[in-house]
Amino acid sequence: MNEISEAQYELIRLYLPVQRGNVRISNLTMINAVLYIAENDCKWRVLPPRFGNLRTIYTRLRRWAEAGVLDRLFAALQEHRLIRIPVECLGLDSTSVKVHPDGTGAPKKKGPQAIGKSRGGWSARVHLVAADARTALTFSLSGGQAHDAPEGRALLRGWKRPLSGVPMLMDRAYEGEETRQLVLDLGFEPVAPPKMNRKELREYDRDLYKRRNEVEKLFRRLKGYRRIFSRFEKLDLMFRAFLNFVLIADMLKR
Repeated sequence: MNEISEAQYELIRLYLPVQRGNVRISNLTMINAVLYIAENDCKWRVLPPRFGNLRTIYTRLRRWAEAGVLDRLFAALQEHRLIRIPVECLGLDSTSVKVHPDGTGAPKKKGPQAIGKSRGGWSARVHLVAADARTALTFSLSGGQAHDAPEGRALLRGWKRPLSGVPMLMDRAYEGEETRQLVLDLGFEPVAPPKMNRKELREYDRDLYKRRNEVEKLFRRLKGYRRIFSRFEKLDLMFRAFLNFVLIADMLKR
């Protein structure tokens, strides 16, 4: 089972809310409880008793998500990771996530729900920029029916970019002129194979493009957690929380 050790917890302790008073469940125990749910995709009510009161854990998770604690922690670990690794290229891609029936039906007033109906049924999409097979830099959610290119452009526009001047590897879905121009405007070099129906096929670095599989490998790592493989959360707030937890745990184990 994936759990955070005491030594790994010390790397993130200062980024988490300070616990005061008579607290029965430590932040470390709470984090490992959420990772247990993420890995095993079990219902909250069957969380093992050793983790403590499930309502306390769920409430703390929701409060952290609403306060942006997990987003800030993810950004801090990401910055630390980028200092330690050479970034030679980036990958932009998305993956589809099937939505379980329990993940649908929440009233719209409760918050954003990036869930849509595509050919395969109810699904969501995770759009992501990766530096390598183990380092995600930013991500966003959309309904499963959304096209990759517009959502990819929205993700790039809203991203506080920690770097530039490197190639951005993309598949044919992002090959259009609008996406290519945006990538250039942001200081990256677009590398994408042209669509076969183009009259003039644009040249691209085929050897470098082979590294696009790194973002695919990162998606495979994420979907090793069953709570990411299938979406059970009705609200984007909570699904993002699980994504953040998984990405944070993965960075801590390098």
